[in-house]
Amino acid sequence: MPAKSQAQQKAAGAALSAKRGDTKVGQLKGASKSMYKSMSEKELDELASTKRKGKPEHKSDS
Repeated sequence: MPAKSQAQQKAAGAALSAKRGDTKVGQLKGASKSMYKSMSEKELDELASTKRKGKPEHKSDS
């Protein structure tokens, strides 16, 4: 499942870093914290490895 926006990709990267023990879980905020709790390391890796080129910074609501 590829990321829909750069922000989603960055949040997944932060959550993945915490899952792997590189970052403290207490440093996570917002979307990255909920991703950490609800997604597996494999799912986070798939989102975080998405290419950023051509992705909007934030997904539009439309």
